[in-house]
Amino acid sequence: MISVMQIAAPCVVSLTWQLNDGQNRPIDTLDDPVEFFYGGDDLLAKVEEALAGHATGAELALQLEPEEAFGVYQPELVCFEARGLFPEQLETGMAFEGLPAGAATPGMPPDAIYLVTEIYPSHVVLDGNHPLAGMSLRLHLKVRDVRDASDDEVQARSVNTQGTGLLGVLGQGKPGRDPRLH
Repeated sequence: MISVMQIAAPCVVSLTWQLNDGQNRPIDTLDDPVEFFYGGDDLLAKVEEALAGHATGAELALQLEPEEAFGVYQPELVCFEARGLFPEQLETGMAFEGLPAGAATPGMPPDAIYLVTEIYPSHVVLDGNHPLAGMSLRLHLKVRDVRDASDDEVQARSVNTQGTGLLGVLGQGKPGRDPRLH
């Protein structure tokens, strides 16, 4: 008899997905399977909870409220900084880890990733919220594979996959896992 591995920490799951907003408008599709460490830092808690005990071939539909995904939108994470603090080649949508040297806005988190939302001759508008903050999300997941995690993956609590589009949709905001950086 063939044993089917069920999802339980620690393991690695390969997933594909369709992500929509609360009104069912498409946000992202992942057609090629990507591996995530289950029981560590790669997946949102609500996603891990839903995946528990499932095996290859399982399909799940989840509704994630903002507090279960990327949090409520915080207007206090929006700031205005002098245009001169930024590189000449600046575009809306660019992301910066932390505020630039010489930033004048007090109390902003130094380790946040700030997205350029508007550019004016005298200033730049930065938003430290995740692009999906404040949104309800609908996620359709398909489990493509489940395998044992390696010792390195267990120690790192992550598979450390890079460059997969909106991988940050399921990640916890680890460097390289934020959609603003891709």
